[in-house]
Amino acid sequence: MKQLFLLLSTTLLLACPSQAQTPAAVKPTFTNPLLPSGADPWSIYHKGYYYYTHTTGRNITLWKTKSLSQLSTAPSKVVWTPPATGPNSRDIWAPELHFLNGKWYLYYAADAGTNQTHRLWVLENASPDPMQGTWTDKGQLRDVANKWAIDGSVFENNGQYYLVWSGWEGDVNGRQCIYLARMKNPWTVDGPSLKVSTPVYPWERHGDLSTPDDPPHVDVNEGPQVLRRGNKLVLIYSASGCWTDFYALGMLTAPADSDLLQPGSWTKSPVPVFQQDAAAKVFAPGHNSFFKSPDGTEDWILYHANDEPGQGCGRFRSPRAQPFTWQADGTPVFGKPVPPGQPLARPSGE
Repeated sequence: MKQLFLLLSTTLLLACPSQAQTPAAVKPTFTNPLLPSGADPWSIYHKGYYYYTHTTGRNITLWKTKSLSQLSTAPSKVVWTPPATGPNSRDIWAPELHFLNGKWYLYYAADAGTNQTHRLWVLENASPDPMQGTWTDKGQLRDVANKWAIDGSVFENNGQYYLVWSGWEGDVNGRQCIYLARMKNPWTVDGPSLKVSTPVYPWERHGDLSTPDDPPHVDVNEGPQVLRRGNKLVLIYSASGCWTDFYALGMLTAPADSDLLQPGSWTKSPVPVFQQDAAAKVFAPGHNSFFKSPDGTEDWILYHANDEPGQGCGRFRSPRAQPFTWQADGTPVFGKPVPPGQPLARPSGE
């Protein structure tokens, strides 16, 4: 009987496997910053790869990776070096890579050696891979006024391309505003521009300077980026001087079916939507861009910030990424900057 009992017990165990669950796989994580240094971060996702770039000041460098959270191990390549002299030979700022009409375009700001000469410029490449092929200089990207201009970005809405950038109202430094214009093609502005945003709120107007070659104070709106959510366009921009700890993100919205060159189409938020958090040791967060996770289910903001107060606009700025959500009205919720070194789940699909 004892042998029969053991046989029956063994049979039941085989027929009724354990109900204990296998522990769920731990999601892989990453920490910010993505690189030790790099201001004005930008990325674009194309055919399974992220292409990333940021301001180096001396050239345009691209990174290529399947996992933007693992940017520090991605290969990079200098794809364009400016001429030794000329109007676009110095101070190469805020490059952006776009894929338009089957070709690659790099938009960047550059000058002839003095800040007053900063303007926007365009490069074109017909190669399927922007890390390869030849970059052709398409010249200056200008509107009729042809004033000081930086931080050019391009977006498409309802079949029309638009250029958005930061520029001076006059011929001298003192206030930077956000401008918008239609484009005839990826390297040509078509028609007049609209001044979309002027620094008016106190949080947009931190900008005292003590350098001999600059005015005593500058009000700043710069780094514009446009998102579309349903029938709403969201324009996120950086406000106050990047040399202050108060550099922050502001927001304007417009109906996607409105005339974007009409001033009444745009509404400015009276409060910043992303700003410093001293407790988290994140200062002067700004000049952002956006990307989706590889599987397209998550939205992420990519931005630069400093780890300590008073680090200004220099080499201490480093690129960071964190997910964000949306409100029912189609506006983004960025929350607070994530502290450096805090683990974050990697973008879904990595």
